[in-house]
Amino acid sequence: MNKSILLSAMQPTGNLTIGNYLGVLCQWKNMQKRYTCIYCIADLHALTVRTHINTLRNRTLDTLALYLALGIDPDNSIIFIQSHVYEHCQLNWILNCYSYFGELTRMTQFKSKSKDDITNLNAGLFSYPILMASDVLLYQSDKVLVGLDQKQHLEFIIRIAKRFNNTVGEKIFTIPAILLSQYSSKIMSLLAPRKKMSKSDTNKNNTIFLLDSIHSIKKKISHAITDSDKPAKIYYDTKNKPGISNLLTIFSSITGKKISELEIDFSGYTYSKFKKELSEVLSIKISKLQKLYLEYRQDESLLEKIANEGAIKARHYAQCTIKNVYKYLNLMK
Repeated sequence: MNKSILLSAMQPTGNLTIGNYLGVLCQWKNMQKRYTCIYCIADLHALTVRTHINTLRNRTLDTLALYLALGIDPDNSIIFIQSHVYEHCQLNWILNCYSYFGELTRMTQFKSKSKDDITNLNAGLFSYPILMASDVLLYQSDKVLVGLDQKQHLEFIIRIAKRFNNTVGEKIFTIPAILLSQYSSKIMSLLAPRKKMSKSDTNKNNTIFLLDSIHSIKKKISHAITDSDKPAKIYYDTKNKPGISNLLTIFSSITGKKISELEIDFSGYTYSKFKKELSEVLSIKISKLQKLYLEYRQDESLLEKIANEGAIKARHYAQCTIKNVYKYLNLMK
């Protein structure tokens, strides 16, 4: 019996955070048992942000090494770099012609980014969801694992797929189901726990990065906002105790323990003692990941081999889809 196809992707735009890890990445290893997994490094999407030409290459290799450290097996899953499969750009243009300007103007991420950086308001930021649609539909993905902040984009992709299928009168594209991560939107800033943790935050003390030193991780946790309750009261209440609630969420997602259990476990603890316990479990998890990452990152020839082999496998899916699309659009060869 053939497994369903699951696609997930990450941009190589810099050091990933524990929010990225707990939101999506930590689930990838186990997904391989249930699905035919296709894991993309979305370097074309990263071009919307201005970086030095060498920086993007290095970050792409960093991301590939991290995928491997997470337990992604290139013999069982497809790991590839987006720009290595040209069909992404081919399908992107075709889907542009089946997308509407009004739909794109309603994308909340574009609205947010257009306010944050008016000096780099490039067309790629505006049409980003269409390239994302080509990423998903090119592989006839049955399921797509994303964080909550990408849910609107996936709903847009589903509309495009249905519109194209209805227009040509054939089921050319599989309509993907959305898989949302349990913690995708719940890891908040350490010092401003009412906003989401972000790798682009100018205050790096708000964010824990996967490649932070263990000393730095412990320091950031120790300085994280709690509240003024005396004596300390450790329980989940995002309205009145956003800082403690955020730390409980991190603890729960790292250990797999329910928050209700943690509330009992840490009853009577001081905030500093609770933070110390969190620092320890987080440091153990991150240390193991970093050790594997460094081993893979030092072998660039291996990384390039995996990327090339992954692209060949990915093109098998991509070329079949493009062939069908061209056929039903009656494009001459």
